[in-house]
Amino acid sequence: MQVVVCSKPGEMAVIDRPVPDCAPGEALVAIRRIGICGTDIHAFGSNQPYFAYPRVLGHELSGEVVLTGDDVSPELIGQPVYVIPYLHCGECRACRQGRTNCCQRLEVVGVHRDGGMAEWLNVPASHLVPVPGLSAEALALVECQAIGAHAVRRGQVESDELVVVVGAGPIGIGVLQVARSRGARVAMVDTNRDRLALCRDALGADAVWHAVEDDVSAEIEALNDGALADVVFDATGNPEAMNRGFDFAGHGGRYVLVSVVKADISFSDPDFHRKELTLLGSRNATREDFETVTRLMASGDILTEPLITHRGRLEELPTLMPQWCAPASGVIKAMVTLDAATAEVES
Repeated sequence: MQVVVCSKPGEMAVIDRPVPDCAPGEALVAIRRIGICGTDIHAFGSNQPYFAYPRVLGHELSGEVVLTGDDVSPELIGQPVYVIPYLHCGECRACRQGRTNCCQRLEVVGVHRDGGMAEWLNVPASHLVPVPGLSAEALALVECQAIGAHAVRRGQVESDELVVVVGAGPIGIGVLQVARSRGARVAMVDTNRDRLALCRDALGADAVWHAVEDDVSAEIEALNDGALADVVFDATGNPEAMNRGFDFAGHGGRYVLVSVVKADISFSDPDFHRKELTLLGSRNATREDFETVTRLMASGDILTEPLITHRGRLEELPTLMPQWCAPASGVIKAMVTLDAATAEVES
């Protein structure tokens, strides 16, 4: 089978590997779509924590089950599925508390172990979810939107609260769409006018502001009866933006850091205490968040098609990845397609 390996920062290659065996408890998935996310881009550029090379990237995955292990129901074969890429141990304290997203021994497909930039991938059957009513592209976007859903749940967003999302990439868009489904008012902040226009015109943001050219704090107060934001989310992956986000949160507010960066984040302690802010980290997502996203996709409260700006094929990734990583490319979400005809394996 064809596999795309990121051998070192900035370098990808197409190689051949044997089709993996299907072990007990696993299912073999013919990959149909691969969403390219910030983790892939950061790993390609050597800016991703928790990462070692060489690695097969790819964890925003949809496909079709073609084989199952002896102890897995064969009824799964032929089902369209998405992959929950967070492989938790099930035994640590976090897992026992239902917080599988931050398992002490967590392995993420495409980060800690080889991922789905391949024609076939073996996955624990427990981490495959069949959803017949959604397209392959929608299923490949469930994971990135689930990160937004988890962040919104961490932030305890309520109806009519003013939510400010800094960073209008796919994760920030996930926060936007899930927060709006809860009845919140949502304002987006970014330096990219095209992304802001998408959030306003296609995705229903209540306001959009340029992070540099607009006085964001003043705009927030004008929209929120003189108060700063009830909840702020950072989805930028930029340490300076993450530090600045504290200034956007109002008295009694919450600040949720969705981004992960190789940096220290600092803030003014007197201001933090004066406002009695709540600071929250948000990592990955749980099955509950995935289910929230598929429900909202089915109801039309989460849109996926407007996010996909670029498309390519698996064998083109060594050429396309450097282009997609360039800020001038205008990528919001790139989607990799594999033909069903190339994803057949003998049973």
